[in-house]
Amino acid sequence: MRSWWARSGLAVRIAVSAFVVGVGLALVFAVLFLAITGLRHRSLEATHSQQVIATANQLQTLVIDLETGVRGFAITRKPRYLAPWRAAGIQFPKSTRRLVALTTDNPKQHQRAMQIKRAIEQYFSESLLVVDYLRRNPGFSAKVATAPSKQQQIEALRTRFEAFLSTERTLGERRDKNARVTARNALIVGGIGLGAALLLILLGALYVNRVVARPVRLAADAAANIAGGDFSSRLETNGPGEVGELERSFNTMAASLERTLADLEERNQTLVESEQTKSELVSNVSHELRTPLASVLGFSSLMLDRELPPDEMRRYLEVIRTEARRLAELLNDLLDIQRIEQGTIELRLEEVDLNDLLSAQVTLYSAQSSDHRLHLDAADDALVVYGDRDRLAQVIGNVLSNAIKYSPEGGVVDISASLVGDEAWIWVRDEGLGIPAEHQQRIFTKFFRGDVGRERGISGTGLGLVLARQIVEAHGGEIGFESLEGEGSTFWLQFPAAAAGHGLMAAHDDPEARHGV
Repeated sequence: MRSWWARSGLAVRIAVSAFVVGVGLALVFAVLFLAITGLRHRSLEATHSQQVIATANQLQTLVIDLETGVRGFAITRKPRYLAPWRAAGIQFPKSTRRLVALTTDNPKQHQRAMQIKRAIEQYFSESLLVVDYLRRNPGFSAKVATAPSKQQQIEALRTRFEAFLSTERTLGERRDKNARVTARNALIVGGIGLGAALLLILLGALYVNRVVARPVRLAADAAANIAGGDFSSRLETNGPGEVGELERSFNTMAASLERTLADLEERNQTLVESEQTKSELVSNVSHELRTPLASVLGFSSLMLDRELPPDEMRRYLEVIRTEARRLAELLNDLLDIQRIEQGTIELRLEEVDLNDLLSAQVTLYSAQSSDHRLHLDAADDALVVYGDRDRLAQVIGNVLSNAIKYSPEGGVVDISASLVGDEAWIWVRDEGLGIPAEHQQRIFTKFFRGDVGRERGISGTGLGLVLARQIVEAHGGEIGFESLEGEGSTFWLQFPAAAAGHGLMAAHDDPEARHGV
């Protein structure tokens, strides 16, 4: 059972991949956002400390202005020296409120700010009394404004300010340090996040390339190969969804085209061979017909044009009959080939002793040539098969005729037979021309005779062995040969013996039974 991912289509895979990349990018940007937020927070903390310190310094300056204004007025009794005091008196409430507000995040500093606020307010209230008193008593000594208690009050304020500023500076330094660390961490996180985002995008691109671009590119290359005539190109079929279907369809198409091409090539080869065979047929049949027809026409013309003695006329008639018989045999062979191709040739089955059949055929063909000696080595026992006697005689006669024809120098033709197990065997050996190796594959091809027969003027149509093979196979047997060029040939026939062939010939009890090939 394939997993859901393996069964999912291309659109689903791309959508899921895009979602994964989107989630990854969202996580990366979330981390970056948190890092930036932390950096901003640290920066605000550091800025806040600077604001607190600046406000405290400003407030301390105002206190100095308060103290300087009162002192100057007390010494000089000139109102213009109260200008800093008046300005500070207007500004310090706002500054103290700001300082108190800025320290609300730090309880200890907030407490110190409140103490500073109260001390400044107390000092300002007392300075108001002093200024008012000095205005109403111009001759009063200035010592009231510069009394040790006032100096102690100012020193106490300075001490409070120093403690406050020292703490705030320490806090600001720590916040600055934290801000720098946070900034560095934010840069690191940003770099890692950017790298992770690029990696996710790269992985997504690689995945899309693998599941879409690469299969399409391979399909395009394979299609180009097919367009160039190479139909062996195939694609891997592990693509997702529609890509896998495309790959399988492409392979099916390529295989179909390859089979079609092979079939066309085979048909073309068959047509070429058929044309060649027809040419050979026309050539062979024309040659075979020309000689007997020329003899028939020539001798019949002599008989019609001349007054011939009875003996010479009889001899001419024998020639005409012989040549007519050759024509009849050629026509019979052609008709037999046609019946074989149409599957209508019939066999009359009966028990046939091959020893007797061989003896009769050897006697018949021994009379055809004085240059050949046919030697028969019959089987020791009866060599009985179920078959058509005439057809079997046709096969044996064809093999013997070929042995004689293709031994033009004469010599011995050995014929032997034997019962081997439940098989009847016949061997026909000659010392003739032999069959060239390049022709041996076509010996049982219609109308094929090779170059040797034509060059030496050996008669024949190239149909005898084709008929022999069909007839032997119709009897459940086999025919074959062994041959060396220039050293002769050995043709062998193998048939099921009568006991073994009983089942093959279901109608053996009726000698007139017909068996169609």
